Amino acid sequence: MPATNDDTLLPFSLPNICKKKITAAFDGGQVSSDGGVFLLAAADKRLGLIDTLAGLIPDARDPAQITHSMADILRGRVFAIACGYPDGNDLDDLRHDPAFKMACGRLPESGGDLASQPTISRLENAPGLRDLIRMSRGMVDFWCQSHTNPPKGIVPDIDDTADTVHGHQQLSFFNAHYDERCFLPIHIYDAETGHCVVTILREGKTPAGKEVRAHIRRLVNRIRMHWPDTIITIRGDSHYGRKEAMDWCDDNNVKFIFGPGPNKTLAKQVFAKLDAVNVRRAIGQLDKVRDFATTRYGAKSWSRPRRVLARIEAKKGKGTDVRYIVTNLTKGTAKQLYENIYCARGQAENLIKRHKSQLASDRTSCRSPLANQMRLILHTTAYWLMRTIRDAIPKTDTLASGEFSTIRLRLLKVAVRVRETGSRIKLAFAANCPNADLFRDLVCSLIPRPT
Repeated sequence: MPATNDDTLLPFSLPNICKKKITAAFDGGQVSSDGGVFLLAAADKRLGLIDTLAGLIPDARDPAQITHSMADILRGRVFAIACGYPDGNDLDDLRHDPAFKMACGRLPESGGDLASQPTISRLENAPGLRDLIRMSRGMVDFWCQSHTNPPKGIVPDIDDTADTVHGHQQLSFFNAHYDERCFLPIHIYDAETGHCVVTILREGKTPAGKEVRAHIRRLVNRIRMHWPDTIITIRGDSHYGRKEAMDWCDDNNVKFIFGPGPNKTLAKQVFAKLDAVNVRRAIGQLDKVRDFATTRYGAKSWSRPRRVLARIEAKKGKGTDVRYIVTNLTKGTAKQLYENIYCARGQAENLIKRHKSQLASDRTSCRSPLANQMRLILHTTAYWLMRTIRDAIPKTDTLASGEFSTIRLRLLKVAVRVRETGSRIKLAFAANCPNADLFRDLVCSLIPRPT
């Protein structure tokens, strides 16, 4: 329904400028504030991810009664998430938006509207447990297939994040660390590319060893279906350095590097190095001294002693700080493994912030955990599209290293007037768009021209 036919939005006034009265109303007709949705459509066409996911969702509807295909519903929902509309309710208005309709392959004026909020809700609640498992496996398969050649080695970063709930969602637990009821979904990212491999909704408590082992086992087995010879190094914090997970990795030729918490036994084993660091700092009157130690340590619950590395740091006026990592990597010094490999794990936390804060993947407000898992998959798909646009930006441009929120503001939130005639569609973008040249170049690079 065009905005000019909506008589519920009353005109309003703004302060006068130069003694001229200003009146305003939402009656501009076929105008969109999300002209950058065409970049998302181009990224989707290049990837083919949405069509792939749509093919994994069983559709029991009568073909003769279908108005919106599964791919069309997914496409509208994912594009809205990427443009900053995380709630399905937003589609009640966006379904009429001319730019969104064109991005989903429909004519802006004469074409049918997109799916409404009730249809979106039915989609999110439709997949069963087996369907969601199949879709999650499909995400891992898609990530593997995005590589031209099997890599020599990969480092999947595994971590969880608090997803606060405010209702009675199933699987929500009170977490004493965060002092609130929440989920603790697991995020797994490719350390080299920053792509989100998979996200898994789970209850709001620290994962036990058997659960960690199960997640790692499923991920590794799926990856090895595509890359049997690739070296896999699992990287995570103390939540994931469980004996069950480490034993499975040792038995299945999987490398790992985890950050266990401190204890008295480890403190005794590195005390000599700790004392030497403190003496060096005090004698030299230095602001900071850092050193490393290597030891063998085996907790009572472990099946065998393992290599443990310690980073020891003494700072003037702040005392000493010791961090540990446990690994089955045999090559590399303690300094190399800690600074070059383990510390790079911090980037995964930045990637989770993009996924959670900038794409609002914490909007898991459905009562059913299956519907909330489906939402995580939708937000992960939007993450992939945003990554594709970001990767297409020339490295010399400042936006090439920009956050998703910045890319959305500069490239997706672009005003466009749409005019449809009998033979063509004319798009008139804002004449004063600051990134007009980049926008045009991205369209040309993301949409291959016929040869």
